[in-house]
Amino acid sequence: MRDFSEEELERYSRHILLADVGVEGQDKICAARVLVVGAGGLGSPVAYYLAAAGVGTIGIVDGDVVDLSNLQRQILHGTAEVGVPKVESARRKMAALNPGVQIETWQTMLCAENILDIVAPYDFVIDGTDNFAAKFLINDACVLAKKPYSHGGILRFDGQTMTVKPGESACYACVFHEPPPAGAVPACSSAGVLGAVAGMLGTIQAAEALKFITGAGTPLFDTLLSFNAKTMDFRKTKLKRNPRCRVCGGEGIARLRDYQPPVCDLKG
Repeated sequence: MRDFSEEELERYSRHILLADVGVEGQDKICAARVLVVGAGGLGSPVAYYLAAAGVGTIGIVDGDVVDLSNLQRQILHGTAEVGVPKVESARRKMAALNPGVQIETWQTMLCAENILDIVAPYDFVIDGTDNFAAKFLINDACVLAKKPYSHGGILRFDGQTMTVKPGESACYACVFHEPPPAGAVPACSSAGVLGAVAGMLGTIQAAEALKFITGAGTPLFDTLLSFNAKTMDFRKTKLKRNPRCRVCGGEGIARLRDYQPPVCDLKG
């Protein structure tokens, strides 16, 4: 077990006081490796809370730069970072919060060519992306690589999330079989999103990662959690693995494909 310093014991004292976490749970957190895909509305609260929790190594993947329109919800970034790569802005903010965590960054968009190499070293993956092509690719890669992961999506006042344990629980493709036709579902850039909704869902995804790492509680396996912030109605929908799922059913997926032409730029 990790030999915690006095400073670390004080920093993580509220975790250590939890009966379901304790010193052993915090030791697991500090040894864990979590990959966050997207440093935007969802990835911001996810990455910030994981850094605060002391997750030993946090990977951040994002090929975009900070835009002024991001700042209404993407709390890792500030006005001074407009035009700065999001992964760099995120790294600075996380390191300032907790210099004891290791932060690995990729300024790139995920594609079938690079995703397996990027997810390989991590224990848990968090999908904080904002498009269906990326979400389906992340699901396929995590199923193929047997990596547990948290799906999340937001639009307007709504959010939804589920946690996938490949080979045991329903995957994203069991529930949403194929990406919708282009233009069938509006993006946040055209339909809008309440900034706080990103924070609500992102913190849930961070909690799912920490629950999985420590073994505390029950992750959202075979469960789709959805909510509407206008009414504050939360709903859980029970799911089942589809034995005929094109990704995790039968013989399973054999190789990855891009769901739309990606920008595959391998910058570290």
